[in-house]
Amino acid sequence: MARKNLFELSEAAGEQAPPDATRSSLVRPLMGLDRPLKPGRPVGAISQSLENINSRAQRAEEIERKLSEGHSVVELDPSLIDQSIVVDRLGITDERRTALVDQIREHGQQVPILVRPHPDDSARYQVAYGHRRLAAVRQLGRMVRAVVRELTDEQLVVSQGQENNSRSDLSYIERCYFAAKLEARGFSRDIIMASLGVDKAALSKMIALVARLPAEIIEAIGTAESFGRQRWADLADLLEERAKRARALKAIQDPEFAALSSDERFQSVYDMVKIPAKKPDRTLWTALNGSRLVSISDSESKTTFAFDKRIEPQFANFVRERLQALYDEFRQKITD
Repeated sequence: MARKNLFELSEAAGEQAPPDATRSSLVRPLMGLDRPLKPGRPVGAISQSLENINSRAQRAEEIERKLSEGHSVVELDPSLIDQSIVVDRLGITDERRTALVDQIREHGQQVPILVRPHPDDSARYQVAYGHRRLAAVRQLGRMVRAVVRELTDEQLVVSQGQENNSRSDLSYIERCYFAAKLEARGFSRDIIMASLGVDKAALSKMIALVARLPAEIIEAIGTAESFGRQRWADLADLLEERAKRARALKAIQDPEFAALSSDERFQSVYDMVKIPAKKPDRTLWTALNGSRLVSISDSESKTTFAFDKRIEPQFANFVRERLQALYDEFRQKITD
């Protein structure tokens, strides 16, 4: 599928670039890539990965060039800028937030953010990408350097996703959650694929994974940068069991859980639900005449009564007919 040329880049220009240009050091201060990236020659089993890295680097370089040459950078009041229509992140660690604030305090904001005029308020703006830089500048009480462009909703989310892709900036679950939220907002799969740089099959797996996981657990765990598709799929499998899902939802409410790092939160939930469920306690209820009429199985999620019809064939029906009376008596007792 052809990707929208949001930055109006000429494909012909890329074709006419001299050979040396493809071997440039790819330093892009506006994109926050200060260290040179030297394209390698793909060899053997790692060729696909290297080609992807080079493609991302070249795309980021083109975006960087367009930002620096084709559009003016202005200073805006951060209080006039609202977040994107779909937030793509599940949080940032205190260490990274502090490091970014310190970097901007010492060196200034080297990388402008991309915003559009707010579609519902002509006096405000809406950020396409650069949420962390915007938060850091807000904390410092400074004006934020930004490129202002007219963007449709579709162009905004594609720009947002592609900028993150060029940096390899989102964790796997963040990408999945972003995709699911875009679909929930009514964006087409073609737009979502363009935003995330994935094919149809990969996108289907990402959205299906999020559908199997409670949103509360995803948001409580956060980025979980060390864990990819397989571990999240394993967790989803484990959470299919109702009792385990209930335990996990209860555990994430603990203040001690929130104090853990995101990777530790994932591992904590995973380890907890991976433990085999406790076997139900089984007891026999014996009548005064010695008849063992009822087998009682008691687990974390339910209690089961099994009546032995070989001994008293009509006893189960007798109890069934009186369940409402028993329940009413129970409710009366707990409300008194």
